Amino acid sequence: MTHPSNPGTVAPLARDELRDLLFAGTFESHHQSIREVLLDPIFDPQPGLNMEQAGRLAYARSRHVHAALERPLQILANPRRLFALAEWPSLLDVASFSLLMVHYNLCLGTVFDHAQGRPDIAGLTEALDELTSFGPYMATELGFGNNVAALQTEAVYDRHSQTFTLNTPSAGAQKYMSYSGFGDIPKVATVMARLKIEGKDHGVFPFLIRLSTEAGLCPGIRAALCPEKPVQGLDNGLTWFDNVRVPRSSLLHGDMGHFAEDGSFVLGAGNARSRFLRAMSRIVPGRLCVASAAQGASRASLYIALRYGQQRLTNAPGTNDMPVIEYRSYQRAMFSALASTYAMTLLLNEAKARFLANTAEPAADVVSLINITKALATWDASAVIAECRERCGAQGIFSVNRIADYGSLLQGLVTAEGDNLVLLATVAGQLLAQAWQGPLPLRPARARRLAEPEWLIAAIAFREYQLWLTVREEMNADERGYFEVWNDAMNPGLELARLRGERLALEQLWSAALHAQQDEAKAALNGLASLYGLNLLQRDAAWFLAHELIDAGQALSLPGRIDQQCVALRPCVSTLIDGFALSPELLRAPIAEGDYIQAFCKQVHANVD
Repeated sequence: MTHPSNPGTVAPLARDELRDLLFAGTFESHHQSIREVLLDPIFDPQPGLNMEQAGRLAYARSRHVHAALERPLQILANPRRLFALAEWPSLLDVASFSLLMVHYNLCLGTVFDHAQGRPDIAGLTEALDELTSFGPYMATELGFGNNVAALQTEAVYDRHSQTFTLNTPSAGAQKYMSYSGFGDIPKVATVMARLKIEGKDHGVFPFLIRLSTEAGLCPGIRAALCPEKPVQGLDNGLTWFDNVRVPRSSLLHGDMGHFAEDGSFVLGAGNARSRFLRAMSRIVPGRLCVASAAQGASRASLYIALRYGQQRLTNAPGTNDMPVIEYRSYQRAMFSALASTYAMTLLLNEAKARFLANTAEPAADVVSLINITKALATWDASAVIAECRERCGAQGIFSVNRIADYGSLLQGLVTAEGDNLVLLATVAGQLLAQAWQGPLPLRPARARRLAEPEWLIAAIAFREYQLWLTVREEMNADERGYFEVWNDAMNPGLELARLRGERLALEQLWSAALHAQQDEAKAALNGLASLYGLNLLQRDAAWFLAHELIDAGQALSLPGRIDQQCVALRPCVSTLIDGFALSPELLRAPIAEGDYIQAFCKQVHANVD
């Protein structure tokens, strides 16, 4: 096992087993080559850039990643590879993640889903596949935000000329946040618009259009840069279309309809809602990409902060050279963050596995799991990154130490591909509308050992069921209108959805501990499961006490038990973070180096005697 006095000594088998666990056994096959691309000097820190220069550097870095890997269409055919791509580039350039994921998953992914191999758009598809053109995705509108179903951009079909006229009818319908501000970068965009034929609105469909060339924006298309954002100097813009005429081949109709021989458009089977969900097919895998990026940033923040914490010396009673990692206050915050990051990564792995079992049309329960996972994984990563930044003090502020930039990334991820509150509210509505799935959780006996993961799982499952039962009964007894009833049930419903995800995450972490082969890995995972479960128990201690699952003495003992769990975990910390498959050479963060003082001085071009 790793010895506290020598944190660099790691048992290789335990480290490798943890790495295989976190990357679901696919590190060598799906992640390693992407990781190696990031070692190129193009990803070295380049301080002093203005926002435009930083944005254009992100485009150059994205081209480098594209050139080093297989083609985007090949990656789309292998979703595990797509999810791996989401995890790594943001560790060195948060803007590159946004460019790559929008291009690969949303823009070209929509073509992949609905127009793969179509010869009439082969030129545009090839431009995206070769990355001679970047691919924005234009769904969100200024006046409608995430309510894409209500967007107003229209595509009016003329059967006689067999063309569409793409138009922005109002200021609120301007496409918002998609990458259109650098008009001299060639781009081919997927644009979501309302299909209108002979005055009838047929709902939202995707269209593929040429947005810009090296000469600038195409005729009839206007764009203006949005205000600057911290860290991410990308060309997010407002974009509008002034009666832009495009051929009928621009419509990516897939199985949502087809053109008849006379040029008329015939709708496919299903209702408008089902067609809309098909049109937005890339949003579900996109949520897994977003969660992957969030957890990648969470792990990198912990790796940097905990390596620094083992070196950063402070004054303490009786000594002048105590590393901050030895303080209980530091341990409770950071080891709890480590436990939740392991739990969220394993929850994400489970969501990916269930999605991959049927990528064509994931079942409703799989979509619910993905929605829960995206929300919890991004919220948790945001909290972990904030904690890591604070525990690193002033060093956490500098972009060169990465953590502050990850915080900026997470500000976007928590609302990307669906606002987290909206996603959880959707899941809550589904859970409350249907009968309880699976066996009814029984009331567990009062705990003898609060840190036992099996008891913690049973207690949380019982709370989850009781919350579901209580809210259902209250809703059924309420005779007011549906909105009033649902609005009053929304906050406990959100709590229910969140509990579902946390309980599943704890189950995954405990299962990993039970199945670990190496003694050190087993001990570390068991400790993480206990700590994660104890933190959940402490958060809701009032409920567990009121329902007599714990007594008053046990409730009062929880802070001390959590501290004891942190003490037990301390020898395992180096092994746990080495399972992240990161290194100082990859991250280039001075405080993650073996001698952070020398590394930081070198970074700021100072001489050290």
